[in-house]
Amino acid sequence: MSETSHPFFDMHEHGFVRVATATPCSRPADVAYNTAGVLAEARKAHEANVDLVVFPELTLSSYAIDDLLLQHALIERVEQALAEVVAASADLHPVLIVGAPLRRADKLYNCAVVIAHGQILGMVPKSFLPNYREFYEKRHFAHGRGCTDLWIGVAGEEVPFGTDLVFAAANLPGFRFGVEICEDFWAPIPPGMTAALAGALILCNLSASPVTIGRADDRHLHCRSSASRAIAAYVYSASGYGESTTDLAWDGQGVIYEMSSLLAQSERFDRSGELTIVDIDTERLAAERLRNQTFADAAEWAGRPDDSYRRIVFEHAYAEGDIGLVRPVARFPFVPDRPEKLDEDCYEAFNIQVDALMRRIESTGAKSLVIGISGGLDSTHALIVAAKACDRLGMPRTAIRGYTMPSFGTSDGTKTNAHRLMEAMEITSGEIDIRPAASKMLEDIGHAFAAGEPVHDVTFENVQAGLRTDYLFRLAGQHGGFVVGTGDLSELALGWCTYGVGDHMSHYGVNSGVPKTLIQYLIRWVIRTGQFTDACGEVLSDVLGTEISPELVPPTADGAMQSTESLVGPYELNDFFLHHVIRFGQRPSKVAFLAWHAWKDGSGGLWPAGFPDAGKNAYDLATIARWMDKFCARFFGFSQFKRSALPNGPKVSSAGALSPRGDWRAPSDAVATVWREQLRDNLPEDVVREVFGSPSP
Repeated sequence: MSETSHPFFDMHEHGFVRVATATPCSRPADVAYNTAGVLAEARKAHEANVDLVVFPELTLSSYAIDDLLLQHALIERVEQALAEVVAASADLHPVLIVGAPLRRADKLYNCAVVIAHGQILGMVPKSFLPNYREFYEKRHFAHGRGCTDLWIGVAGEEVPFGTDLVFAAANLPGFRFGVEICEDFWAPIPPGMTAALAGALILCNLSASPVTIGRADDRHLHCRSSASRAIAAYVYSASGYGESTTDLAWDGQGVIYEMSSLLAQSERFDRSGELTIVDIDTERLAAERLRNQTFADAAEWAGRPDDSYRRIVFEHAYAEGDIGLVRPVARFPFVPDRPEKLDEDCYEAFNIQVDALMRRIESTGAKSLVIGISGGLDSTHALIVAAKACDRLGMPRTAIRGYTMPSFGTSDGTKTNAHRLMEAMEITSGEIDIRPAASKMLEDIGHAFAAGEPVHDVTFENVQAGLRTDYLFRLAGQHGGFVVGTGDLSELALGWCTYGVGDHMSHYGVNSGVPKTLIQYLIRWVIRTGQFTDACGEVLSDVLGTEISPELVPPTADGAMQSTESLVGPYELNDFFLHHVIRFGQRPSKVAFLAWHAWKDGSGGLWPAGFPDAGKNAYDLATIARWMDKFCARFFGFSQFKRSALPNGPKVSSAGALSPRGDWRAPSDAVATVWREQLRDNLPEDVVREVFGSPSP
């Protein structure tokens, strides 16, 4: 294990910011008690190395106290309490956002007070005051709309006041946040959206939303919508136990979203003080904005708020070193991870392929579908997609012509599974032994294997792969159909396909948008949901248990088969790398950092539902770094020319695809040096020595 004091292990080095919602202990109008509750949660947050804590609306006074808000004794006590919180914050890491009623120019405002390391950075007044049903805020408060370029005197100092504030840490580039208060995000045009357009990556909402049936779902909807539209994180903290229940009740809901993903939520109706903590990936948010020109256009259309907003810059006193990573990191980012939506997501992924293939069948008027059936994962999945497409179009499955083409490296197991599968699927099946044709070609080109030498080089492999594709294309022409490609997204990323004349080429690449890990999971889903017969399910289970291999090289003397993953790396790691590289453009060292947290302990974290225990692997950092380097070499260095000439095929996952007509466009002549050096230069030296043989220069 590396010395974890190295910057590699510090989440802040990778653009993460630790945020928390806080539900402090409170009592109506008991300012001293409420202040103690705030400081108790602030100290807990400090111990947990939190960077930013968002408290509920009107934290210091309580929210549901009606006309007590207009009592001078209360207002003055709140101002005094605010000074106490500011003084206490001097010794605390987190930035605190506390709610308080505050006076300015003979008006009372519902404010969010941003406090950091012994000073008030600024105050944001509530823009929209609800005055309907149970709400009467206009009775007490002035609205903050139009409050820009203003200052307020509080706790003996003048501080920025207004709705035009974005707060930014000088020493953490991604730590930029804006603030809105409760009703603000229920407005048609929430002020938080403008703060996001002005550069805020984290939007904070101090709320006192009372709970009624369905209100929690509404809050989730608004938080997710705001985070998604703003390409931001949204940190929402609502009042909890301790508020007055004269006419209302409170649940203390804390919710943290990053774009459309729910990262953390509190335990509602908790009587004690509570923190909900998670790490936000601000680099991911910034990268998504960089590539989303609609966001930039919206900022321009809104009058470039980044020019008019005041940026309050501060030096953040954060905890350095290895403080862990408090964040769900999906081991399988392409695999559906919502347990409550699992069947729906799998159904959707599977049927994207099915529907796309159906449309291609209709548009070409194909009389048959030709597939090379190897008994492996990819061809198996292509076959079940084709079978479902035929079923829905009312075509007989015999229109699918499956051919297994054994050669020098074909095992009895995969050949048997291929025949069993074709029989169970009730398609037209055939077998073509390509060894005679391959031997003749090897002889014609003067290859050493033809002379009896055990030379199993790339040419030896590609002769077989090319012949298989050649047979399939000729069979498609003979039977009035087209070749359904079996190659998947993972193989395209790694360039693990024979260009042009091999598995790279087909008439329609139905698997081209589906990575290996998703194919495995979808086959499990097909079995579990009974999409086909029990006999078919048995064969599919056997296919899942077969080691991934191109089977182009004869077994070794001890019977060991050619292993793909021993050459290119575990597909579960490669798919992890691929997702973070193509979807978010993450640096290799950051991808390695995320992979280490996801994969360092097979017994912890979340695994996809139904994932077999025997497959729950773990990888140390050196192993991750080794395969990350090889991934960079293959993906950036020499595989693009294959992706630039892809057949048509459907995009399946929002995580990305590699079609040159869609998500990924790159030069075929690029080199991988930048990415490989970035990885090597930012790893701990002992890992560099183990993986590369010498420390970074």
